[in-house]
Amino acid sequence: MQSFRNLADLSFDSHGLLPVIVQDERTRQVLMLAYMNREALDLTLQSGEMVFWSRSRQRLWHKGETSGNVQRWVALYVDCDADCLLALVEPAGPACHTGNTSCFYRTLATQELE
Repeated sequence: MQSFRNLADLSFDSHGLLPVIVQDERTRQVLMLAYMNREALDLTLQSGEMVFWSRSRQRLWHKGETSGNVQRWVALYVDCDADCLLALVEPAGPACHTGNTSCFYRTLATQELE
């Protein structure tokens, strides 16, 4: 496994955001997709817990700040284009605001699509 050493080489989009796929380190279940700006990434690295940029609220969002369902990061991976992160985490509870373990709990009913 290669190391990615320079945060300046990350390719944030035109809004200054980087998508982050969050996966349970133990089960490997994909929990959620979120976004980070550079400040959220720095806070994540410093605190050991996931901090994101909320696009809807236009502010930093420490995962679990209201629910207590924080996510402690175990490893962070950078994709080949340096424009996406994969975070392996230890979740303290459900990732989804609906109470589901993962935000990906619905299947696309292809027979019923409009």
